[in-house]
Amino acid sequence: MPAAAPALRFTKMHGAGNDFVVLDLRADAAPPSPDLCRALADRHAGVGCDQILTVEAPTSADAIAAYRIWNADGSPSQQCGNGARCVAAWLVRDGAAGRTAFELDSPTGTHAVEALGGGRYRIAMGVPRFEPSAIGLSGFDAERDEYDIVLDEDLKLRFGAVSTGNPHAVIEVADVDDIPVSRYGRALQQSPAFAESANVGFAQVVARDRIRLRVFERGVGETLACGSGACAAVAVLARRGRVDRDVAVALPGGELRITWPGGGAQILMSGPTAFVFEGEWLQ
Repeated sequence: MPAAAPALRFTKMHGAGNDFVVLDLRADAAPPSPDLCRALADRHAGVGCDQILTVEAPTSADAIAAYRIWNADGSPSQQCGNGARCVAAWLVRDGAAGRTAFELDSPTGTHAVEALGGGRYRIAMGVPRFEPSAIGLSGFDAERDEYDIVLDEDLKLRFGAVSTGNPHAVIEVADVDDIPVSRYGRALQQSPAFAESANVGFAQVVARDRIRLRVFERGVGETLACGSGACAAVAVLARRGRVDRDVAVALPGGELRITWPGGGAQILMSGPTAFVFEGEWLQ
């Protein structure tokens, strides 16, 4: 009788309600298969999460570790702001990051991290990019402040678009509570305009320094928070002149602070992290 596979240790975490299963793969363990990701993410028969985060050996000279992101459907993701903060908190608790400032590698680059105390972290999320080619947006020759698209005879949407490490469409709305997020989000994700899908954010400007936001994420659905989506919403709205450069973003699961000086500057995201529980997955 073959020996049973060793149990897989994991940590359940969340950042503003966006929840994760964190796996330590620094000892050259294989990344999770799509089937394993789907099983872990299952909220009835598994651990339950929006994404799986793998902590791995660094890929650059100055970083202390790298991380990758796997969506609930098993597909890989390029970036996750709330996940980046959770990985940072995990490494601090692990002892690998004993400093208040350090660097992490992600699939999209290297990110400066600052521990703010009380479980809060600030992450440099890179420079927002607005060119259609960087976003994966098809059918438009040049970048625009807003794009119009007809999805069917009953649905025409106007959105801003930006890459914050992964592709985002941002739709400004009068009230996020009155929007069919799932219908609009899924329709735009399935549009030929986004061949590799996109995260779709619905942003309500409350004041120049505050917005409300709901995000329908690719490979997941609507989540309680989306860090890269919060960065995307502020970048699109600030570029449009609708908000200032330092904005509180209220999401269903909590609040993030996004700061972007503009131009070629990096966008900064700060927010909370929380450990939920530890466990073993019996493979």
